[in-house]
Amino acid sequence: MMARMFPLAGLLRLRQIQQDQAASDLASANARANESSARQRRARAALSVVPAEATSAAVLYAVAAARASSRSMLAELQALDSVHRATRDEASAAFTEARARSVGLEKLEVRFSAAVASGEIVAEQAVLDEIASTGWHRSRSEALQ
Repeated sequence: MMARMFPLAGLLRLRQIQQDQAASDLASANARANESSARQRRARAALSVVPAEATSAAVLYAVAAARASSRSMLAELQALDSVHRATRDEASAAFTEARARSVGLEKLEVRFSAAVASGEIVAEQAVLDEIASTGWHRSRSEALQ
């Protein structure tokens, strides 16, 4: 007996592909957010070791300019980090939504498979009962003759 296919198999496959794409997007967003945070940590660490000794007015102006530039760079890195974190949060929400759509269909597929298997067992039992009944009637008829 050929098992019936889940009628929503195509939709389930589409949902699984969407889930896989959302997982990939989430992984990329996580990687970008982690790299951005690491870049920001490295920049802060590099700036913390800059000597602050000024031996002349020119050096003092250079140090002030470097600090101003560094603050600007850190502000840009923080803004970029915020964008990456927001993108990661959106990707996480999209993955959660895609997973929820897949899970519902996966549960339906499991129930369908169980119902088909149950139906096959019932049909098989009916055939076995028919065989046994026919055999019993045949042996009874032969015994009576």
